[in-house]
Amino acid sequence: MTWHDDPYALALRAGRGPLFMRRADGGRFPLDVERWCAGTDAADRSVLARCRGAVLDVGCGPGRLVAALSERGHRTLGIDISAEAVAETRRRGGMALCRSVFEPIPGTGRWTTALLIDGNIGIGGDIAALLRRMTELTAQDGRLIAEADPAEVDERHVVCLDDGGGLGAPFPWARAGVAALIRHAVTAGWFPAGEWSVAERQFVELARPVH
Repeated sequence: MTWHDDPYALALRAGRGPLFMRRADGGRFPLDVERWCAGTDAADRSVLARCRGAVLDVGCGPGRLVAALSERGHRTLGIDISAEAVAETRRRGGMALCRSVFEPIPGTGRWTTALLIDGNIGIGGDIAALLRRMTELTAQDGRLIAEADPAEVDERHVVCLDDGGGLGAPFPWARAGVAALIRHAVTAGWFPAGEWSVAERQFVELARPVH
């Protein structure tokens, strides 16, 4: 098994895969680098249409949503732990910070809409903990739009990124289908405000209880 530096950054620079998440048991699933590096598609635009006010894109990747939201007049910030992703977002004209969602974030408690798209519901490997963090970042009347796995799964793994030339460092990750995502959301203080699918991609909109 060969380890090497940041297959994700290498894929973003190339604008294409192959890139996979590999589980400890050897199973793997593909990551759609080409779609992330392209412009917005119909599924993305269904998300953009539901965004209100100031938008925080968590795990923004190369910034296609940040750039599109900025063009629509939203105050938008992308965050990502990949310096390459942040640099690409800025090249597209978006604002982005190289930062974990669990670190201090500008505008905490004031974001009107937050996004967890492209599988980013899995960040940190603990979906309920991530969703609790999102309640801290968003306004009391804010919304969270999350993309669910197309399969009805509820899984936690330690994974590595695999580009065929070697493996990146291991990290925790999670996957959840719509039903599992909603279960975790309710535990974390959200309630479902809508769900929809476009081109086999599944989305859930979550809101906070009104006090």
